[in-house]
Amino acid sequence: MLFCTKLGKEVNRLHIDTCPLCGKSHFEKVMTCTDHYATNEPFDICRCVACGFLFTQDAPDESEIGRYYESPDYISHTDTRRGLANRLYHYVRQYMLRRKARLIKRCCGLSRGRLLDIGTGTGYFPHFMQERGWRVSAIEKSPQARAFAHEHFDLEADAPEALDTYEAKSFDVVTLWHVMEHLQHLNETWERLYSILDDRGILVIAVPNPTSSDARHYKEMWAAYDVPRHLWHFTPAVMQQFGAKHGFILTERHPMPFDAFYVSMLSEKYRKSGVPFLKGMAEGAEAGLASLMKKERSSSMIYVFQKKVKA
Repeated sequence: MLFCTKLGKEVNRLHIDTCPLCGKSHFEKVMTCTDHYATNEPFDICRCVACGFLFTQDAPDESEIGRYYESPDYISHTDTRRGLANRLYHYVRQYMLRRKARLIKRCCGLSRGRLLDIGTGTGYFPHFMQERGWRVSAIEKSPQARAFAHEHFDLEADAPEALDTYEAKSFDVVTLWHVMEHLQHLNETWERLYSILDDRGILVIAVPNPTSSDARHYKEMWAAYDVPRHLWHFTPAVMQQFGAKHGFILTERHPMPFDAFYVSMLSEKYRKSGVPFLKGMAEGAEAGLASLMKKERSSSMIYVFQKKVKA
């Protein structure tokens, strides 16, 4: 269960006293991470002793989290190309758009269909799919990102409240690319995803992997913990358990080895390394190689789910 409490400078914060996955309430503190993007505040990451689920304790409530995204560096919302790391991000994104499209076509068996992208950011992915004949809908919380998507792609992204208005079984594919870790109402979201997905459809979720090689290397300085914006930290085992809890079968897992380069460069920057780009590239290469040998070591993972249709 999540409770909103007043802490610090009268900020509503989420205090978790019951694990969203298993319902138990015995937690242990794992580490303290710093918000390097916006405020330099410390936040504790805790683990459920029963199931191993990791979460950020006492993060700001969703009514107040907006200011923690107010940084020109938050590229999923601002599309900035400042700095070498951000330019690299945009280059890799083009490659990943093609890879995502191929994955979806192969997994769902459709060349065209009805697709919902949740947390669409500035709209590159739904635009890419729309150009290939898909009927797309998109959801994005940030008004600035929705405005960018409209201006550059003529894409009308909905506000998050729209998720409750879609009809049952109205999509062949639902995607969340690095979004699930941000969503406060976790179990409610899983339930809604089950409802709006067609019985033969697929759910595709990409999230950072706290058991990755680069996460183990950087520990509390690992950029993909991204507190407090990332509320939840999903290991491969935990992600499978969440799917099963809500009526999904995990059918495929895929590594995202390029993420290690970007995350490692940011992590080196947070460490105040003298040459963060070079050190990040070196660590990213090592982590990427590790993920090729064992995909569960990848910096981020893509999970493909199908509905376990109820009799």
